[in-house]
Amino acid sequence: MGGEYSEWAEVLSGIPQGSVLGPVLFVVFINDMPEKISSLLYMYADDTKIFHKADCKLDTDQLQKDLDELGDWSSDWQMRFNVEKCKVMHLGGDRNGRMVYSMVSSDSKARSDLATTELEKDLGIWCSSSQKEGEHVARAAGTANRILGLIKRTFTYLDEEIMRQLYTALVRPHLEYGNVVWHPYLKKDIEMLERVQHRATKMVPGLTKISYEERLKKMNLPTLVYRRERGDAIEVYKYMHGKYSVDDTTIVPRQQNTGMTTRGQDLRLLKRKCHGQIRANFFGYRVVNHWNSLPREVVHASSVNCFKGRYDRWRQTTDGTAKDSA
Repeated sequence: MGGEYSEWAEVLSGIPQGSVLGPVLFVVFINDMPEKISSLLYMYADDTKIFHKADCKLDTDQLQKDLDELGDWSSDWQMRFNVEKCKVMHLGGDRNGRMVYSMVSSDSKARSDLATTELEKDLGIWCSSSQKEGEHVARAAGTANRILGLIKRTFTYLDEEIMRQLYTALVRPHLEYGNVVWHPYLKKDIEMLERVQHRATKMVPGLTKISYEERLKKMNLPTLVYRRERGDAIEVYKYMHGKYSVDDTTIVPRQQNTGMTTRGQDLRLLKRKCHGQIRANFFGYRVVNHWNSLPREVVHASSVNCFKGRYDRWRQTTDGTAKDSA
């Protein structure tokens, strides 16, 4: 600090919380875990998920073998998994055999069956075995409504500007966190989210007796549907312009794959076939038509902020949507 160093001290165990060294050493410590198994493994800090397609008994046996390998890894490095917190989520409906999997408990050294779950919170998003987003939408709307109630009880005076700032800072983030993943497609879920914004705009004295559209214009707010479409377009822009360092196989430029000449902008996407409404609502499918409709000057913006500005102006020109302020 300021060119001065602290005195040396022996650390017998543990790492000071909040340090840079702690996460670095933890990542180094668990870095070899994926090498032990053949299944797909996702790791985020101390949260580990293992995936395997189970079409036959050979697949389920392989998944159980991988769980045993993880148990051996944890035993070798003396970092036991908490079996009580480890759960299994079966996907695929009737085609899934719903096998029972087990791991070795760290306390008794005995093998324990893993509990099955239908709903689990993963990095702030509620995921269900049906892959529908209704439960997450309900919980997000509930949290946002509770915050609106707190605002109503706390503030004795609210005007358009104060309410807009409180809403965009404290309420709307709960309605939009991770919505690229859980983007709703059912009308009841869309309306449930929009009702929260209805309520927020009605809390301003003088706006209660005018229409929702007029309240949004006075408060300089777009609809949540617009915000989600805009967010999807921003994510595609980042993919197409190399802002993400990923090997993407879902969103593919049309010209790159077919050699076809296309009218309009030259970054059009190829829309693949899919079966089922849930799959059609996945990011890689639902964004294609909207992205392909954007003009060339929008998709070739020089930066993300430039893209946002051009997108808002284009939408305002085409359908009169209120300009987004974020």
